[in-house]
Amino acid sequence: MAQTVINIRMDEELKKQVEYLFSEFGMNMTTAFTVFAKAVVREKRIPFEIYASTDAFYNEYNQNCIKKAIADIKAGNGTAHELIEVSDE
Repeated sequence: MAQTVINIRMDEELKKQVEYLFSEFGMNMTTAFTVFAKAVVREKRIPFEIYASTDAFYNEYNQNCIKKAIADIKAGNGTAHELIEVSDE
């Protein structure tokens, strides 16, 4: 069977993590992606569920607010609040 080369770009840290896991499975990146490609062809679908997060916390607006708050705190512009303890009684 003729072979071909495929180049894939991904985050460097993600690559390290996935290579480590694949090695734990006893395979390299090429073998793992070949297994994936064969499953896609066999099943005629992505062999796992892909979905958008339904958790509103992770929407773009909230994430931007959190990033701004973190930047403000790092810049020394945070607001201190009193801790209010609530009894479970």
